[in-house]
Amino acid sequence: MATEVVLASRNDGKFAEMQALFAPLGWKLRSVAEFCDDAAEETASTFVENALIKARHAALVSGLPAIADDSGLEVAELEGAPGVRSARYAGEGASDADNNQKLLAALKNIPDERRGARFVCLMVYLRHAEDATPLIAQGSWRGTILHNPRGTHGFGYDPLFLVPDLKRSAAELDAEVKNRVSHRGKAARHLYSMIHDAG
Repeated sequence: MATEVVLASRNDGKFAEMQALFAPLGWKLRSVAEFCDDAAEETASTFVENALIKARHAALVSGLPAIADDSGLEVAELEGAPGVRSARYAGEGASDADNNQKLLAALKNIPDERRGARFVCLMVYLRHAEDATPLIAQGSWRGTILHNPRGTHGFGYDPLFLVPDLKRSAAELDAEVKNRVSHRGKAARHLYSMIHDAG
């Protein structure tokens, strides 16, 4: 089993989450930023295709097995938007704050009962850049969109995503709790099991 694996992400928050999630495998997780300055172009219209694009790029530039995920927020009232464009919802190079503000504006005056949403995560593992049989896992996390941001942890849309069972936003959860209940945590555990079973 691989001991060094490249993570196809330059997001520090995601890197920290993934390190914790895959620690049981004993891997040394490395960021794709160590190997190149250029990000893979996420040109596909689905989460799984974008994850595969990122994983193949990371495996190619590093020579290591790669993990990538493509995650996003789907809001029912917005017909699934921001979806695969979650990180670029307010435009290329948009900040988390920009994206959150655009989402709040899109849901202005929408009542609580119509603010349902879910985070989705498609996570893939490639043994090498030409791997024709990637392992693919999926996780989702249901909640609702708040009217104002709450909390200082996490990243992305976490401050606006209310977790009903916990009555807190994703940004109000500590890392251990978030990793246990989140879309990325669910996908990572599923992928972990598949990697472990594959030997």
